[in-house]
Amino acid sequence: MTNPAIQPIPLAERLRPATLAQVVGQSHLLAADKPLGRAFASGTLHSMVLWGPPGVGKTTLARLMAAAVNLPFVALSAVLAGVKEIRDTVAQAQGVQALSGKPTVVFVDEVHRFNKSQQDAFLPHVESGLFIFIGATTENPSFEVNAALLSRAAVYVLQALSDDELSLLIERGLVASGVEVAFEPDAHAMLLRSADGDGRRLLNNLEALLRGTKTGQLLTVADLSAALSQALRRFDKGGEAFYDQISALHKSVRGSDPDGALYWFARMIDGGVDARYLSRRLIRMA
Repeated sequence: MTNPAIQPIPLAERLRPATLAQVVGQSHLLAADKPLGRAFASGTLHSMVLWGPPGVGKTTLARLMAAAVNLPFVALSAVLAGVKEIRDTVAQAQGVQALSGKPTVVFVDEVHRFNKSQQDAFLPHVESGLFIFIGATTENPSFEVNAALLSRAAVYVLQALSDDELSLLIERGLVASGVEVAFEPDAHAMLLRSADGDGRRLLNNLEALLRGTKTGQLLTVADLSAALSQALRRFDKGGEAFYDQISALHKSVRGSDPDGALYWFARMIDGGVDARYLSRRLIRMA
């Protein structure tokens, strides 16, 4: 039996899909008759921005697409990279093109964190065909990505994983961990809720839960509560999710929907909103 406590590589990374068939979710993009499904099937790739919440497969899809068309792949993180890294990537791509005539797939994670001039640095290379640009963002690209870059790239919206898709990940995680356990129905539902549609978070929570468990153990809500230090909902305290949720709260109050108002109020508190801010908004609504 594998001991999840001593695994050097996190469970989520061990389960990162190596083929398109292993990808969980995003069938609205990956089905045979959908845009990315057609791109995989035809072996052609175009510049794009992948917009979606964390843990839904943006990085994985970028890597799989580059592998599917047999092109070199360079990954940059807008959190860590700067002008120097962009210049180095340009030089590397020019060397590849001089030798093979092939473009380089340049994947930029958290592209919204690059400022305007940094985003502009990609434009001539996307235009010339040196780069096939793939950006990933959790923020609305209409607000956070330069219009000039967006005009050269298709935007695809990735969706949070459904409970059925998360349940499939739990099954795969248990197999990969080598631990045979069962869940009480309420405990299984609680594990799904803790992920909030985020596959990476689900697998991280599952891995934490399996530490110290025994084969054949029946996991309960108490076991999950003890293992999971926090299970916050997706909430960014200032980005688009913040405004979507405060808007939903307003609309629920205006529409005389007490259940809806209580849900969005609890969702924001659960997500870590400043209680003083929420109190002020409630006073304004009153």
